[in-house]
Amino acid sequence: MASDALWPSLTGENPAGNKGAQANIPASQAEASRQPTLSPPPPPALGRTNFVPPRVSQGSATGTYVGQRVAELRGELQRLQSQIGQQNTQLQAIRNMTVQHSQNYHGTVAAVNAKLQVGTTPGNPSLVNQWNVAQASLAQVENDIAQMNTLSNGVAGTSTLSAFLLETTRAAYGLSGAIDADHRQLAILEDEVNRTVVLIDRLLNELSEDVSRQSNYLSAERTNLTTLSLAVKNGELLGSSLGNRAFSSSAPAANSGFRSAPVAGGVRRPLVVIRFDRASVQYEQPLYNAVSRALQRRPNAMFDLVAIAPNRGNAARVALAASSSKKNAETVLRSLSDMGLPLDRVRLSALTSNTAATNEVHVYVR
Repeated sequence: MASDALWPSLTGENPAGNKGAQANIPASQAEASRQPTLSPPPPPALGRTNFVPPRVSQGSATGTYVGQRVAELRGELQRLQSQIGQQNTQLQAIRNMTVQHSQNYHGTVAAVNAKLQVGTTPGNPSLVNQWNVAQASLAQVENDIAQMNTLSNGVAGTSTLSAFLLETTRAAYGLSGAIDADHRQLAILEDEVNRTVVLIDRLLNELSEDVSRQSNYLSAERTNLTTLSLAVKNGELLGSSLGNRAFSSSAPAANSGFRSAPVAGGVRRPLVVIRFDRASVQYEQPLYNAVSRALQRRPNAMFDLVAIAPNRGNAARVALAASSSKKNAETVLRSLSDMGLPLDRVRLSALTSNTAATNEVHVYVR
């Protein structure tokens, strides 16, 4: 438990303002849609280029030292292109595996969402097993990205070799004892090395784009899996992670601990009021819907989470109610975290109220 120093308490005013002015939480887009989306969006497309290096032209022997040097450079180019061909084959294999693993992941997640859509029991063991399979498929995608990174390092080394070969070919023009045929073959070889350099640069750029897109996709799906875990636990469909929304501005510095509660008394109306008047309160779905709609209207919104305890009875009774209310607020905070909402967007506070009949947690938008 946090110490009382992190839980400043306020008394007096009604935190909910005018109770008659509270509005009902409208249905979410997923609930209102006749054809709800049962699976997350597909992964980003991978590059489709097949990087086949051009063939190396064969030249005739001229009998000069420069001609021998050209033949050596031609052999080095052939070995370099053979290395590029192997890297291209590895890239196409990784892409095929990534597509297969992504399809397996999305198929499993769609099956879980479909079951949650029609309703199921909380913590259904079948859905838990499917969730584990989806997590394993996502881990395979992560391994594919690691292989792409390893391949990218190898291609970067090949790019360095190609640049060195290009400089060496150009330097061969300055060798003495060459005939016209040697320079003609050097010009052809320089063009082929140039095309190979361009091919390697395109391979490296496309590979880097694949790694970047897939890494962002992996990060987003990890948060979606966390939210899906909460949905399986509750036996009802929530939606995608709140953390995957395109926030229009970066979040400010993290707020730690519980601060002073927001000014109420009719000035601010809560987005959500959760009353803990019974042993088990099913608040996750309404809370998710309300916060989701708030983020749709204001992508950079911040939230105040206020723990409210009734100020009734003797001092010991009020203290016990305040402690229980703080625990409820921390439970709601964990739920928001499981839904994907970054915790640096939530500020916590606590107060006591003369009008509250039971422990409550209010969520405000700021």
